[in-house]
Amino acid sequence: MKLTILFGGASFEHEISIVSAITLKDKLENFDLSFIFCDQDHDFYLIEASKMKATTFSKGEHKKMPKLSLGNGAFIQKGIFSSKKYKAIVLNLIHGADGEDGTMAALLDFYSIGYIGPRLNASLFSYDKSYTKHLCKERNIKTLEYALLSSYEYKNMNISYPIIVKPVSLGSSIGVSIVRDESEIDYALDVAYEYDTNILVEPFIEGVKEYNLAGYMADGKIVYSIVEEPQKEEFLNFEKKYMDFSRSDKVLSADISDELESKLKSAFNKVYTNMFEGSLIRCDFFLIDSEVYLNEINPIPGSMANYLFEDFSKSIEELASSLPRLKRAKVTYEYIHSISSAKGK
Repeated sequence: MKLTILFGGASFEHEISIVSAITLKDKLENFDLSFIFCDQDHDFYLIEASKMKATTFSKGEHKKMPKLSLGNGAFIQKGIFSSKKYKAIVLNLIHGADGEDGTMAALLDFYSIGYIGPRLNASLFSYDKSYTKHLCKERNIKTLEYALLSSYEYKNMNISYPIIVKPVSLGSSIGVSIVRDESEIDYALDVAYEYDTNILVEPFIEGVKEYNLAGYMADGKIVYSIVEEPQKEEFLNFEKKYMDFSRSDKVLSADISDELESKLKSAFNKVYTNMFEGSLIRCDFFLIDSEVYLNEINPIPGSMANYLFEDFSKSIEELASSLPRLKRAKVTYEYIHSISSAKGK
């Protein structure tokens, strides 16, 4: 099966996307792979498989490779006398802005290019953490209480310290701080506002149990990964998550009861169904007083959470064969023809 891995993007997670793409190169060896890099200027380049190394991009060597444009149903390499089309299912591996905010989904849909990844609506509800809260409320999924800040007016927050401060639209724990008392809040807000104009504040629960579960829909049924209990010190900071993006070794399934596993899968199902079809996502949950709370949705998890699946290649193949079809209106110009006929023109 032909598969194009699309990575890069103009975001704070640009380099993480490169790491993910390099990791998947080895995990999907049985596919007929091609690699398309989106640089920070939104130019697309076809990258040779042998050049899929971090230094290719840090040294700007990708600019010597074929530049691509988009056309109906394919990426196109234009030549002087002819052009070549690269037509394959795209795996959207752009983390953060461009990839997870709906930009790439809209672009690929516009050009009728089939892709693995969150569609526009799913991107909106997972990229913005405050929208995720609204989605959870609508679908009866528990989440932590929160406050949404858009300025430094935090005095009226009704959340007791310690708290965790997060940019609303950013992943990989970038710009996240734990604040234990009011003397630390200004610095935490300074850090968070470097990355976003809106900030989410939640209570920080010391030693809370956390579980990760990934999955996708194939043939109308959700296929679940194993449940992982991530190893962490205080919380999964950027350095820990950055290392996770290059993970390829399988992890052990969490030692949990059948009842808890069933609760996690039920919550995942509520998140995924009628929203994330066509994508492989990972949900991160908290367990508080025997109740499952959604922490966040990862619509394009690092290295696509390959380490949580027994046979990741098979999972991608199943998902690629079960992508939703975009319904397009058929333009016939009947209305204009009827008006023209009525006027005799």
